[in-house]
Amino acid sequence: MPDSTRVFGTLRGGMPFLSFGSGPPLVVLPGISANHAAPAGGERRALTQPLLPFAQARRVWWVNRRPSLALDATMAELARDYAEALRSRFDGPVDVLAFSTGGSVALQLAVDHPDVVKRLVIVSAAYRLGPHGAPVQLRVAEELRADRPRRAAAEMFGLLGATAGTGRIFAALGWLIGPAFFRTSTSDLLATIHAEDGFDLRGRLGWITAPTLVIGGDRDAYYSPELFTETAALIPSGQLILYPGRGHLGTQTAPGFVQEVLGFLGDSPVAGTSSTPRAHRRRA
Repeated sequence: MPDSTRVFGTLRGGMPFLSFGSGPPLVVLPGISANHAAPAGGERRALTQPLLPFAQARRVWWVNRRPSLALDATMAELARDYAEALRSRFDGPVDVLAFSTGGSVALQLAVDHPDVVKRLVIVSAAYRLGPHGAPVQLRVAEELRADRPRRAAAEMFGLLGATAGTGRIFAALGWLIGPAFFRTSTSDLLATIHAEDGFDLRGRLGWITAPTLVIGGDRDAYYSPELFTETAALIPSGQLILYPGRGHLGTQTAPGFVQEVLGFLGDSPVAGTSSTPRAHRRRA
């Protein structure tokens, strides 16, 4: 009988995980988070919900970065943590689905530790941050150090929308909820921002041996269509999907997103998911 139980805990190094669903493992690397504590209660449910469609075909392993990172941590060190945890938990390479900052870590993981990555799907991430995303993340860190959570959240949220108007709405939302959003933040957030600021893998993408699908929105203000395109093109077995009119936050809710990911990973699409006739897909 397939294992459909939900479990949570920590992997090697103290990396918090949630596991649910049935089937071969699919390791999920999440985007940036306020802290690296084990999620509980409503937060756990919120993290699980968008991944449930994948759990019909896969045993999903959501794994966050370990707590108590050094403030001068590098992306290579974050990737090494994942590699050690995955080697200790699984008998061989696994499929990886990574979002935003998690995508940065996953690209580094595929370059430095090819033995642990079977196939790779990168969502809303590229070989480096874009010309708007990089300075915004540094300003977020600066505002947090100055104990200005409203300004920090306004900066962070302001690039989530697909248009200038939705960006202003998100920034206003960030201003309103900033104190609550960053209430549990730790130095791990600052360490992750530091690691991503120094991340630029362009010259090493050719080392990636895992078949890789890069998915992005053509209005992602943290990156750019050009960065997504170049990332996929420089990976030997890279493919690209660009969703028109989608920003950083909207890519994973685009019609057909789940179907595209499962199709790339060799699984049957989930019943009820739609195709992506308007997505720009190309083999890089």
